[in-house]
Amino acid sequence: MVPDALRAKVLDEYDRAGIGWIWATDAAGNLIYLADKATETLGLEIGELLGKPLDELFEIDSSVGKDGLGRPLKFQLKAHNKIRDQVVRFSNGKSEQEVRQVWWSLSGHPVRNSDGEFAGYRGSAADVTVEYERKLIDSKMADFDSLTGLANRHQMDRQIDGTLAAFKSSGRPVALMMMDLDKFKRVNDTLGHQAGDALLIEVAERLKNLVGDKGKIGRLGGDEFQIMFAGEDDRGKLGELADKIIQILSQPYALDDGKRAIIGASVGIAVAPFDGATREELTRASDLALYAAKNGGRGQFRFYATDLKDEEQERESVLEDLREALELGQLYLQYQPVVSISNGHVVGLEALMRWEHPERGFVSPGQFIPVAEDSDLINNLGEWALRTACEAAKKWPKSLRVAVNVSAVQFANPGLPSVVANALAHSGLEPDRLELELTESIFVGDNDETERMFAQLKGLGVRLALDDFGTGYSSLSYLRAAPFDKIKVDKSFVDSCTQKDKNSAKIIAAIVGLSNALNMETTVEGVEAFDQLEVVKSHGAKLVQGFIYSRPLNEEVVLDRIASGEFTIVPDGPDTYRPDRRSVFRRIGVIHEDYYYNAVMRDLSRNGAGLDGIVGVDVGTHLVLDLGEGQLAVCKVVRSENAEIGVEFETQLTSDGSGGLCTRHRISPYTIAAAGLPKKPGTAGPTEGKRDQSTPKFLEVSA
Repeated sequence: MVPDALRAKVLDEYDRAGIGWIWATDAAGNLIYLADKATETLGLEIGELLGKPLDELFEIDSSVGKDGLGRPLKFQLKAHNKIRDQVVRFSNGKSEQEVRQVWWSLSGHPVRNSDGEFAGYRGSAADVTVEYERKLIDSKMADFDSLTGLANRHQMDRQIDGTLAAFKSSGRPVALMMMDLDKFKRVNDTLGHQAGDALLIEVAERLKNLVGDKGKIGRLGGDEFQIMFAGEDDRGKLGELADKIIQILSQPYALDDGKRAIIGASVGIAVAPFDGATREELTRASDLALYAAKNGGRGQFRFYATDLKDEEQERESVLEDLREALELGQLYLQYQPVVSISNGHVVGLEALMRWEHPERGFVSPGQFIPVAEDSDLINNLGEWALRTACEAAKKWPKSLRVAVNVSAVQFANPGLPSVVANALAHSGLEPDRLELELTESIFVGDNDETERMFAQLKGLGVRLALDDFGTGYSSLSYLRAAPFDKIKVDKSFVDSCTQKDKNSAKIIAAIVGLSNALNMETTVEGVEAFDQLEVVKSHGAKLVQGFIYSRPLNEEVVLDRIASGEFTIVPDGPDTYRPDRRSVFRRIGVIHEDYYYNAVMRDLSRNGAGLDGIVGVDVGTHLVLDLGEGQLAVCKVVRSENAEIGVEFETQLTSDGSGGLCTRHRISPYTIAAAGLPKKPGTAGPTEGKRDQSTPKFLEVSA
């Protein structure tokens, strides 16, 4: 038998060698023994440790175990489990920031006295700080984006898979936002990759501040980001947050060396289980929604819908067709008058590009211009527009100017002054009758190059206008040096200028006052109703462009108006602006009790809709509108005349991000079946055919 003195000597030598240290607790879990050498690694005296509960001195690191979760040390000790190579962090009851970062590997086993009662733990420990910190770094590199510190694609995939699996049985929703940055490539090309990296870091910070702990944010690579929201399906909240993200990310970025950048963002949103039950399905759906947002003009969000096409292929198809359209003369310009409020005289016209495709029909500029900007085609389109507009304006009286939009991509092209000069020379138009409309995005890049371009354009004698003024966040700095002749107030302020809870009217007044002080003209865009006209007029606006005076006109119509005498327009429009009412012509389902009717929806707003096709519906009747894809809107009839009825929604609709409206929530087919609601005839489901078994209370007529 080994003598006690020798045993103690061997134990002491083992502790001092640093190979490992012996520790022990009593039955209550308090530390009763720890090698002296071990206390040195903690920076404490042995007296500060003995008598304290072991589970207060150490805790299992949050990154240990599956998905960062492990059994708490307290649980293991209380259960009297054996402990094998358990990595713990020295905490002493404090946070990570309050104590020195030390990690130990603990092993121990419970011991019992002669009566079989638990007497505490006996175990060994080793300092694994160096190895563990290296492991943490490796883990972080594997799971996190090295530039922004956000989760990377691998971690996001695991998070989404885990959340979907956990929520599947309960049917809880999971929302996924796919986002990428508009015009980021231009920042990299003009300012360099270092500036691009700095911008991405700032984007990540803005996203973290916006999203907080409501969602999980990841950077998938390049300028593509992803955000997951567990348990969220309210498309009203998701749309508001997406819109806020777009606005905040569109604010200017101050970079090194006094450089600045302005980008934008587009967001696609999909929600499980409605848009997909697996990560692959949900990611594809949000991807399609993102491309739809970009294809719709960028700087917007879109929710997934089943009719969305593969937008990558669609954009390539649009680009190919657009090249052909330019060659075959399918493009044309329309001209929207700019009118003097005081006398109705037209003082100028803005040239707007239009495309009538033989198969697609009318293609919105918001759809094809971004596609052209991503290729060299925008310069060809821009040159064609300048030449065509100048040739048209040459036929007008000299008192009329023509305005042509110039994109930031065109502005960055060193050949732009030559293009403008050639258009003027070819048409014979006086330079001061040509107005180039520019947006704040032209200020991305080299400030010296921007100033040189301004000087060259002004040297030609043309006028410069700053378009969409007020939508940026540091516009005043542009006016200090840029030689603009006009400021155009953005339509977004006009849309809300009659609302008392908005500051839009005050902003319009401030912009008009600023323009006057700088000896610049001001044009207020987007005036559609008389109440808006009165507001902008009362705040000093003199020139207006909007539907209340005229929609864009074909060149022949402009010439006819000029030939008829003085080009004067009398305002004509609604008394009150209705921003949310949209004319539609769409077949929907109407549910009343256990019967499903077919109807046509002719107009739609956030608060209600107008329907045709059902006769005999009394005012006050409650209905459910089936708008498709699980969108059920509970409503009450507020107007009924023959086959035309008006309904008011119980819950307001919300924006779908593309100018349309949708319900905040959707109902799954299983819930519809469980509620006993009838389904549209011919569709699969437990209630199929119920229409034929029911007696209608109203008469359905064809509409």
